[in-house]
Amino acid sequence: MRMRKKPNLLPRLERVAGVQISDPEAMRGKWRETFPDYEKLWVELGCGKGRFTAGLAAENPRVLLAAVERVPDAMVMAMERCVAAGLANVRFMDRDVAELGELFAPDEVDGIYINFCDPWPKSRDAKHRLTAPDFLRQYAALMPTGGRIYFKTDNLPLFDWSERQMLDEGWSVGEVTRDLHANGECGIMTDYEEKFHRQGVKINRLVAEKTTATKTTADGPHERLRNAGLRDARGYKESMEASE
Repeated sequence: MRMRKKPNLLPRLERVAGVQISDPEAMRGKWRETFPDYEKLWVELGCGKGRFTAGLAAENPRVLLAAVERVPDAMVMAMERCVAAGLANVRFMDRDVAELGELFAPDEVDGIYINFCDPWPKSRDAKHRLTAPDFLRQYAALMPTGGRIYFKTDNLPLFDWSERQMLDEGWSVGEVTRDLHANGECGIMTDYEEKFHRQGVKINRLVAEKTTATKTTADGPHERLRNAGLRDARGYKESMEASE
């Protein structure tokens, strides 16, 4: 669903400008020295309205969380949420995920969170999925060995496809579950996640860790993806069938 443009966006952004990085390209390679009080740097790709962002930052005060969101109308709500909660360890950037290499230097990022990204179900669009090989290589180039990707989605076909790409790209994949909340609500939810969970849709989650065998941008671009279509755009049908 496309978010409605907010007529008062600019004044709202100005009121919470203290948590926004207006020139993130200038921060590349300087995150540690600029924020020396934090032990790790985590990046969230597509923070939306910021429910997960605020919860993650609150639970990890020794971690700096950099939230990347290309929709300012959503980002401003996340910024307001974090400011209202008094969270000092979050910074927001109005940028596209494809620009990560311009925002962070090699080995600078310890963890990346990808929650409920667009599945891009058609095979011809598979390269746009945030778990496509070229994106995975970009993430790996920014992380030291041991860096992690935390991935959640309600879309089972996307989840299965993503797990396969991660394994093929040399990531160590663990903590795999296709029903995260089977024994009660587990972890911090996004707004979408809560909605899907209450509809009975199963939530899939995994953690992928960079190893010495993980491919990076230094290995060049991945060959063209073929036959990468997903069975269903949301994965709802497959998710329900898997539970039977």
